[in-house]
Amino acid sequence: MNKPAEGPLAAASTVDAIRGFHEDLVAIRHDLHAHPELGFEEVRTASVVEEQLKALGIETHAGIGKTGVVGVLRGTPAPGKPLSSRTIGLRADMDALPIVENNAFAYKSSHPHRMHACGHDGHTTMLLGAARHLATTRNFDGTVHLIFQPGEEGHAGARAMIEDGLFTRFPCDAVYAMHNWPSLPVGTIGINDGPMMAAADRFEITITGHGGHGAHPYLAVDPVVVAGHIITAVQSIVSRNVSPIDSAVVTIAAMQAGDMDAFSVIPGTVKLIGTARSFKTTVQLAIEGRLKTLCESIATGFGATARCEYHRLYPATINSRDEARFAGDVAESLVGAEHVIRDLPPSMGAEDFSFMLQQRPGAYLRLGQGGAEQGVFLHNTRYDFNDEVLPIGAGLLAALAERAMPR
Repeated sequence: MNKPAEGPLAAASTVDAIRGFHEDLVAIRHDLHAHPELGFEEVRTASVVEEQLKALGIETHAGIGKTGVVGVLRGTPAPGKPLSSRTIGLRADMDALPIVENNAFAYKSSHPHRMHACGHDGHTTMLLGAARHLATTRNFDGTVHLIFQPGEEGHAGARAMIEDGLFTRFPCDAVYAMHNWPSLPVGTIGINDGPMMAAADRFEITITGHGGHGAHPYLAVDPVVVAGHIITAVQSIVSRNVSPIDSAVVTIAAMQAGDMDAFSVIPGTVKLIGTARSFKTTVQLAIEGRLKTLCESIATGFGATARCEYHRLYPATINSRDEARFAGDVAESLVGAEHVIRDLPPSMGAEDFSFMLQQRPGAYLRLGQGGAEQGVFLHNTRYDFNDEVLPIGAGLLAALAERAMPR
């Protein structure tokens, strides 16, 4: 029996092996792109995943966290020994976005107002590619849990899977995920051993005044004026309440007030919607407290009232140090140290893989695919996943399992 390759040779050969069925992966990815499904509606996508896993002889469990799927793949123990109890989780998200696609290629979305504008079709395909390689070679000693997650885009599908017993039914010593990144060159892999994505919070501010005639504002309490002062004051929260060493964002993104056909009517209420992003719990608490205080006090000064409802959606995505360094080593074995960024700056975007990292050690990586230089980033109507990186992403996921649980 030949000894399996180790280190850089093993990892590089993993990508080479997957390139052997690159066309099959492209076909799967194009099919998923043409049939996008929103969070917790990924019925067809989940069925495609199940079909692919079962064809590989992989034990499959569906309906976890509503539409999630988990594949259980066991490796090959060392001769004369039982299978190791080591486990690893590899996660990919499956859902699309409520966006009208503005591409013209043959596999564009076949569903109005639904589009894979974030590359989850590519993520799902890469994990299927890793599953195919691992199921064929079984060059690891332990169990891989292939986690196909629904509802990442604002639905907290990771939390739903955890609440449905993900880590009790499918134990994971560590869990890994990656996301394509148009701002990085093709094949470059980015990671750091700390925060990767910010916590995402949502707030709603309701201002109540006293409506009236636009020609007689002295007889009314104008909530639009109050809203203007609150919008301006909110800009001071980060600059005057958060240390410049820390990072935070507070954005008011939408405003509803009055009727566009009623030019002389002062409305009685105004509603503001926004988001806050941060990495530290102390900063998150400070933003929430300051936001509520500002809204209430400013409204009171104008004779109005304001209520701020603050909702914490996703926690910060923070890599554990050892697992991040391990993932960086594996990435270097695939693409070379010159193509791995180990101190990638974190993003103020959010990711519900954070819920999994709160439960288990692990790491979240970025896979460069280019495209941002043409003005096309994630969530753009002209976005498309770059099929060129499918073998690299699939190879990285497979290599994480092989290197974490060597024979």
